[in-house]
Amino acid sequence: MTDMPNTATPRHSLLKPDARTVKRNRAEARFKSYGIAAIAVGLLMLAILLTTIIGRGAGAFQQTFLTLNVQLLEEKLDKNGNRNLDDIKKVSTFGYAPLMAAALEAKVAETGITTDLKPKDMAGILSKDAAAQLRDFVLDNPELIGTAVEFEFLTNSRVDGYMKGRVTRESIANDKSISAEQLDLVDALVADGALEKRFNIDFITGADASDARPEAAGMGVSMLGSLFMMLVVLALALPIGVAASIYLEEFAPKNLLTDIIEVNISNLAAVPSIVFGILGLAVFINYMHLPNSAPLVGGLVLTLMTLPTIIISTRASLKSVPPSIRDAALGVGASKMQSVFHHVLPLAAPGILTGTIIGLAQALGETAPLLLIGMVGFIASNPPDGIASGLMDPNSAMPAQIYEWAKRADPAFYERAWGGIIILLVFLITMNAIAVMLRRRFERRW
Repeated sequence: MTDMPNTATPRHSLLKPDARTVKRNRAEARFKSYGIAAIAVGLLMLAILLTTIIGRGAGAFQQTFLTLNVQLLEEKLDKNGNRNLDDIKKVSTFGYAPLMAAALEAKVAETGITTDLKPKDMAGILSKDAAAQLRDFVLDNPELIGTAVEFEFLTNSRVDGYMKGRVTRESIANDKSISAEQLDLVDALVADGALEKRFNIDFITGADASDARPEAAGMGVSMLGSLFMMLVVLALALPIGVAASIYLEEFAPKNLLTDIIEVNISNLAAVPSIVFGILGLAVFINYMHLPNSAPLVGGLVLTLMTLPTIIISTRASLKSVPPSIRDAALGVGASKMQSVFHHVLPLAAPGILTGTIIGLAQALGETAPLLLIGMVGFIASNPPDGIASGLMDPNSAMPAQIYEWAKRADPAFYERAWGGIIILLVFLITMNAIAVMLRRRFERRW
């Protein structure tokens, strides 16, 4: 039988798309445009959020200072003249207030500024914390008593707000903290160059402040509180989480019990963080009687919250290692434990490290659990002395400090809350960037 040649002509040309192909291409183009539009909307929202945060919080990193020449009179600060530190400490901040007022009055007379304000009212433009700062300076440098020193005094929050445009002459009509005459004095001192805005290092290194002196509030102590909590989380969550993951993934028998454990771990990862705060309050504080508001308790609570994240990410990293690695190790005589610890675990380390850092970043931004264990109190103390003090003494944390400032009425605290968000975002972005870089640096491909 002779094969007949296929001489049938195609119904459609391969060079010219038919209607169905055109329809599919258009649908694909629409889907691509929808995806691009979604990404653009997301980037726009992110840009709006970051612009708002930076715009409202950048002012916290600047503070208005008044530079004055202060006469550290010996008859006021060290009547005995022996420079005994114990005697100098007996002079309270009230003893430094006349020195500040005299320095400001001399500055006004020197520059030829005319004002009807009394010396006490002129000194009202300075912060209530200014005398304490001058006292600390004298205690650190007692040899300067009896001389004139140039000192930068912190101004109050209203003057600082006026310099930043947050306070206007119209807004102070019913404000008892500042007057129009004092703002006239501020304008004159600005023109003279004695009063200007500078970088506010105390916002990064200082402690919280009372409602009477918001200009002196800082994030330093709460940053240390967060640091000590992260040390506790890292010391507990990493070894426990990795050990649990290795056992469940490599050694545990596949039965009903391990299935229940895996389901519960997944459920714990979805539990609201405030539940862990309730658990910490009930177990660590009420039952174990650990100190309230201590970073140790905060670290233990955040460890419980971070463990499921680390376990899940570690198990995913262990699963990503090809079975051929295990088989090859077992084939040359290695034991099960040797194949896991000598071959599988090193290959999974980048993923484990990434999951750990992301878990720490998540814990760093948590506020709800800290509310229940009391880490939102007013902490105006100096930084802790040593690790033991840092773990056991009452402290706050960065997100809790931001929450505390946002509740206060003074606009200066509101500005500092936005500034605290900037610092927290810098920490979170840095931690996530480190996770990505470490993963790319140590990741192995096969």
